[in-house]
Amino acid sequence: MRMRGLNMGGWLSQIDAIQEKDPEKFPGIDKHMDTFIGLDDFLNVKNWGFDHVRIPVDSYLFFTDDNKPMENRIKNLDNAVDFAKQSGIKMILDLHECPGHDFSDATKTPVQKLFADDDIYIKKTENIWAYLAERYGNNEHVLFETLNEPVAPTPEIWNNVKDRLCRQIRRHAPKSTIITGSNMWNWPNTFSEMTPFEDDNIIYSVHFYEPLLFTHQNAPWIGNPEIKIERTYPCDYGEGFIRKYGFKQSAGKWDKERFAKEFEPVNNFSLKYNAKVLCNEFGVYTPVELQAQLRWYDDLLCVLKDMGIGFTYWNYKNLDFGIISIGESLHEKLKQYNNKERINYPVLEVLQKY
Repeated sequence: MRMRGLNMGGWLSQIDAIQEKDPEKFPGIDKHMDTFIGLDDFLNVKNWGFDHVRIPVDSYLFFTDDNKPMENRIKNLDNAVDFAKQSGIKMILDLHECPGHDFSDATKTPVQKLFADDDIYIKKTENIWAYLAERYGNNEHVLFETLNEPVAPTPEIWNNVKDRLCRQIRRHAPKSTIITGSNMWNWPNTFSEMTPFEDDNIIYSVHFYEPLLFTHQNAPWIGNPEIKIERTYPCDYGEGFIRKYGFKQSAGKWDKERFAKEFEPVNNFSLKYNAKVLCNEFGVYTPVELQAQLRWYDDLLCVLKDMGIGFTYWNYKNLDFGIISIGESLHEKLKQYNNKERINYPVLEVLQKY
């Protein structure tokens, strides 16, 4: 069955981004973990008709520099596993940042340390996965995702690291489903360079935010000047722009046909290897004009459904993409949140359609 769910970013990951938005009201990391998400949120996901959550986890929040688990914080992962079970939904444990790799910092550094010539950071990450897979591998509803949005210099390097992480998880969790994705932020066109991992219980992940010039227009965390221009969808975005390792994005005309074309490498990979695929991140920066957003969601979700690709929307709460927005001063006056629950019903309803 095609998976349909929501990300819960900002709870056990990207807490620094939450703090930056409202430093005066930030309660501290541990209090934030205790209060930002609870059982009721997992029940919301279930009651809205979705079957899973993806829990991004930043390793540095849970493990010391010498890879010792911080037991006082690991309890929050235990709670997530328990909340998902109580709610009758699956949970993806996503290693969002690991030693030597930060997807959001990848455009600013020459090569992420995880992909350096020595094995230091790969071994650190393997040790983290040994601990997590041992601790949660007996929970049938928990899936393990190797690494969020790898940005390796070559596909060969990522294929090697991917296989090492998959083997490590499988060694400690022989029955659990593993999720792994393609290189360069899990973009669709890098599926043509990805090698499958030899395993019968694996799902491949793809992320999609294209055209970035539309979905992330005016997003303050992207420095490219082209991002600062307001744009609609569908539209022709001209020359696009260049990111890491000459990776070109957003160029040309974007519409439903273009989405189908972009996902051809993903669909071809799925058909060739009889592989399950999950688009476990996609979304539009909340302040973007709402009707253009809804057209984008409709077209993308239709293409995913036609190809049998599941989805995990980014994001359940806050972080500029939330179905729910609470305490985000930047989005306080947006019309889609003008209700007691602060729920973005237009986006929620288009997700529920598919």
